[in-house]
Amino acid sequence: MRLLKLLHKNESHYTTKEIFKWLWRALKGNRLQASMNATIGLVGVGFSLLSVWAMQRAIDIAAHAYTTDSDQKTALYWAVGLMALIILGEFAVGISRVWVRNILGVKAQNRLQQHMLARLLRSEWRGREAMHTGDVISRLEQDVKTVVQFLTETMPSVLSTITMFIGAFFYLLQMDVWLACITVGILPIFILISRFYVTQMRRFSRKVRDSDSRVQSLLTETMQHRMLVKTMEADNLILDRLSDTQTMLRGWVRLRTAFSVTSHLFLNVGFSLGYLIAFLWGALRMQSGTLTFGGMTAFLQLVFRIQGPARELTRLAPAFVSVFTAAERLMELEETPEEQQGEAIMLPAPCGIRFEQVTFNYGADGQQPAMDSFSADFKPGTCTAIMGETGSGKTTLIRLLLALVKPQQGEILLYGDHHEATSLSPLHRCNFIYVPQGNTLLSGSLRDNLLLGNPQATDEAMREALSKACADFIDELPQGLDTHFSELGGGLSEGQAQRIAIARALLRPGSILLLDEATSALDTETERKVLENILSDHRRTVIFVTHRTAVINYCDQVITIGQ
Repeated sequence: MRLLKLLHKNESHYTTKEIFKWLWRALKGNRLQASMNATIGLVGVGFSLLSVWAMQRAIDIAAHAYTTDSDQKTALYWAVGLMALIILGEFAVGISRVWVRNILGVKAQNRLQQHMLARLLRSEWRGREAMHTGDVISRLEQDVKTVVQFLTETMPSVLSTITMFIGAFFYLLQMDVWLACITVGILPIFILISRFYVTQMRRFSRKVRDSDSRVQSLLTETMQHRMLVKTMEADNLILDRLSDTQTMLRGWVRLRTAFSVTSHLFLNVGFSLGYLIAFLWGALRMQSGTLTFGGMTAFLQLVFRIQGPARELTRLAPAFVSVFTAAERLMELEETPEEQQGEAIMLPAPCGIRFEQVTFNYGADGQQPAMDSFSADFKPGTCTAIMGETGSGKTTLIRLLLALVKPQQGEILLYGDHHEATSLSPLHRCNFIYVPQGNTLLSGSLRDNLLLGNPQATDEAMREALSKACADFIDELPQGLDTHFSELGGGLSEGQAQRIAIARALLRPGSILLLDEATSALDTETERKVLENILSDHRRTVIFVTHRTAVINYCDQVITIGQ
């Protein structure tokens, strides 16, 4: 009963045609590598068939007497020399194949990863992440690798496999018509078996990849919240969850492996039976004197070279299964539409921003909206404090200001003294300077973190921004701007990390400064200095989202958001 439940088919979100179209688009930019691998494969086929002919000729020369011993020896030397040249050619083909795979393969994988990450970063923000971070990382790593290897290595090998099959078949056809036809006649059986194999393996592969993603997700989340796990003394609970998830993964791997091994056993029995028939047929012809010893050797090698491509074609089945599963998982990352794309629209400073009867709801119609008919005017050059209880809509307001989400009703307008009001869009995001809540530093150097605010910032501009954020402590760091930090600014206090985040934001050229609890980790005196430095520039419109009443003293207006 449990086995039947595990074998239950999950319907794919996409048709086979849609998946092939996506793979064709993914091939763009990687066609050079695919073409090189196809060419190398065809050259390898040529050397392989040539080696069969050279070996047959050398053996026949050694097995038959010529008019003189010297002629026979000379011919044998030439035949062995030709075999040596062919072997060197095969070595060169192998080296070329490895070089192309390792050098261009990494480049192709990086290209697709960059494309997928760019697609994720430019997609609309829906308010709730549909996939776990660990699952997304698993897709960007393992599934991208599977797709690239299939497009640049597996597919080009199909051409050389078919060429090898056709070449070996016609070579064998010249030597024995009946055996050639019998050898090829078993292929329809393999095709039927492969069709059943693909259907079943596709189900198993999807289950394995999804289970592996769940393991990745649990590991990622545990490391992100390691301190919480330690302080809650929940290490055994987490380990038990990991064990259960890994057990599920092993179960699907075991089922997939059992099915794969059983299928290959039947196929290998068939191939072995065919080889034994070919051997018996050749031995009978040798016994009757209608086949030379060299011919017998060529006979068996050709049968192997016909069966070899047939074996490769059966191995293509799991490759198709894997790439279909990987393509589906990557296509799911692209389901969210892209934001409006285009050149950023920078407006003259200072800018004001006005909400006119804005309503926004994260959920379905009928649910209580996160913001209902909200109106407010943040005038150019003013300072506003946004206050409200938890869950009142402050975070939603920030997302609307940054054009991460769009209102279902109403309008958000940007305006100024020297330009007309324009409806807010993602292209206007360059006008905002945002300091998010909490520790948002990335691993790397202090310079790397500051350059996120402005990639063209000079050392002088960075030090000026740090000074405004009261982050002069950097002069005491061992390498100044080039001091390296671990994840989340490891080695810094929360207050230091917060001041660096403020400095990073101040490097941006926008004129609307949006601070979300940006001084929560600062002491009263440091907070006062930072606020005075920020508000000294009247070219900016400042919006504080805060719980700290001390901030109110610096503001022109206070807006309290209700439930």
